[in-house]
Amino acid sequence: MSTVAAAVPAADSRPALIQLLIAELLIGSVGVFVHESGQDAITAVLFRCVFGVVFLLAWGWARGLFRGLLGEGALIRSAIFSGVLLVLNWVALFAGMARSSIGVATMVYHFFPFVVLGLAALFYGERTRAADIGWTAIAFVGVLCSADPFKLLRSADSGYLIGVGLTFVAALLCGASLLLSRRISRERPFAVVLIQCLVGVAMLAPFADYARVMVPGAHWYWLAGLGLIHSGVCYVLFYSSYPRLQVATIAVLAFIYPVIALLLDYAVYGHTLAPVQSLGVALIVVGTLGVNLKWQWRRRAQPARA
Repeated sequence: MSTVAAAVPAADSRPALIQLLIAELLIGSVGVFVHESGQDAITAVLFRCVFGVVFLLAWGWARGLFRGLLGEGALIRSAIFSGVLLVLNWVALFAGMARSSIGVATMVYHFFPFVVLGLAALFYGERTRAADIGWTAIAFVGVLCSADPFKLLRSADSGYLIGVGLTFVAALLCGASLLLSRRISRERPFAVVLIQCLVGVAMLAPFADYARVMVPGAHWYWLAGLGLIHSGVCYVLFYSSYPRLQVATIAVLAFIYPVIALLLDYAVYGHTLAPVQSLGVALIVVGTLGVNLKWQWRRRAQPARA
């Protein structure tokens, strides 16, 4: 099977690249919104889904994006399945952040591009350039450095390790959901995200902490932001761009998210970057440029002159 980008003109992929870049920049703030909401992981994800449904219904209905949706049984079933994976991924990620930190959890979470690449090759036969795999590996080393592994080894109590483990599970779930969503969202990205958010409401409504959340307070602004920005705007941009981009491009651009998370962790909470984290940011940038500018690891051999 050929790659997606092989069937998509370069001019068509450029707007998709810009959409994905904007989405990654916005999604990097999700940890701050979760922390400032002050809610447990399940409650935060539930209201992320609730506000996401509000945004998606209003925008999609106004633009007529849901016409004939009920007749597309295969899309609905696949969106429900990917939605279960996505919602469980959010819960595991937010719980991991609460037990470790926004920065470290975000870095560990970025194992998921490797899940995407592996599953794409295993189940869909998609191929990427050997050079792209190398640049992706460099970017992932950057993620490991950005997590400050020396600090991780010095302060790894049981709660912290559980947090890292939950985040790793979230990465696996995210990779599977992302690849499946990419396959089913070519024509109806709005519908796919709406179904996924509805799945989240149905799954988590019985388990939320209503006594804590149903009081007036600033936490409602943060919960609304989680839904309107991170589930509404971001995921529509994600799913609109995925079908028009190569898997390797999606995987490496995903490393923008941890860079933004680290910068916000410093700007909002005063967590400074250690030297090894600064090195990590540089490696992420190099890996991103390597894939998108199609850098080669070595020059091709020049033909011999007669």
